[in-house]
Amino acid sequence: MKIGIIGAGQIGGTLTRRLSALGHEVRVANSRDPQTLAELAAQSGATAVWAADAAEDADVVIISIPQKNVPNLPAGILKGAKPGAPVIETNNYYPRQRDGRIEAIEAGTPESVWVAEQVGSPVIKVFNGIFWKHLLEHGRPKGEGRIALPVAGADGPGKELVFDLVDQLGFDPVDGGTLQQSWRQQPGTPVYGADLDVAGTTAALAAASQVRPEDFRA
Repeated sequence: MKIGIIGAGQIGGTLTRRLSALGHEVRVANSRDPQTLAELAAQSGATAVWAADAAEDADVVIISIPQKNVPNLPAGILKGAKPGAPVIETNNYYPRQRDGRIEAIEAGTPESVWVAEQVGSPVIKVFNGIFWKHLLEHGRPKGEGRIALPVAGADGPGKELVFDLVDQLGFDPVDGGTLQQSWRQQPGTPVYGADLDVAGTTAALAAASQVRPEDFRA
């Protein structure tokens, strides 16, 4: 598949490496000149591009940037993707540590719903709650004690494709419900960073509270 990745930090860079190693054609961008990603491109085999070109002809687009930077993405950055291509977002809102106060999220809008509103496209939330080194190193074949990852978003072919990508990476996808329910996997919830199996992930999602923990409020 052709996969466009916008953001080359810990999660974006890890997905660039892992998905390229699986044989996918990956285009990766950050907020600067593609030359700044020359080392990542050389190591992974991905192609470094300008952010405006990352989604061009993509079967899947991944947005993996700090939450505070989402409104700064160029208008129409996703328009080059193939019709129906799912847009994955891996972001988390860290108001005290990085992002500052985002009023809509503080008022109760799920983080990924807010992202979808900013980019003008439905998104699917996944990869936000796993430590990047575990994403890089802990993928396993089926039946070998896999970590399960929740996937929240609208049902349909796009979500099914994301489930397949999670499986290819060596993790068990678990349906996290609709995007409106994606608060169940936000920072501070039982599933966040927990590296649980399918049963544990399912139980953790069910046990989540919509009350944002104090550490994750502005």
